[in-house]
Amino acid sequence: MATPTKVSAVDEITTDFKDSTAAVLTEYRGLTVAQLKELRRALGADTKFSVVKNTLTGIAAKEAGIDAFDGQLSGPTAIAFIKGDAVAAAKSLTDFAKANPKLVIKTGIFEGKALDASEVIALAALESRELQLARVAGVLKAPMSALARTVDALRIKLEEGTGAAPAADADPSAAEEAAAPAEAAAEAPAEEAAATEAN
Repeated sequence: MATPTKVSAVDEITTDFKDSTAAVLTEYRGLTVAQLKELRRALGADTKFSVVKNTLTGIAAKEAGIDAFDGQLSGPTAIAFIKGDAVAAAKSLTDFAKANPKLVIKTGIFEGKALDASEVIALAALESRELQLARVAGVLKAPMSALARTVDALRIKLEEGTGAAPAADADPSAAEEAAAPAEAAAEAPAEEAAATEAN
């Protein structure tokens, strides 16, 4: 007969399955409490690493509609329930397993798809969400920079073609040289008129 404690435990695990984008089943035989604490810290706040009872986890998985863990629930079991970046969490798990071979990655699920141990490792090898977003931002930014340069080049070309006024920081001596012939032309008729009156 199920006790209230067991029912509560099944409900909690079921909720963890449903609320997670990914989950990784591990065996932690031989790891110390300090090592498990270190792993939890490495996984971060968006991943819940829970030591679970196999029978209760089997019931919870069925209630959550998950069959990826069938036949895998044996030995000291812990599950990483991932609510954040699945790639980053998988990388933290695989890195920890390399340094601590007593942590065995058995299987997992990602967005409803079953993953074997090699697929969890392959997931860890992908770029994290942060890197993907940075790349997307770079791609989006590049065309805008190119557009700004093109518009600026067109503006300069139009100014050259229409003889637009020089910019405020243009060389003043160049403007004076350009104005000198016009002033000389204006002065010439005045000088001629003065000479005629004198005669």
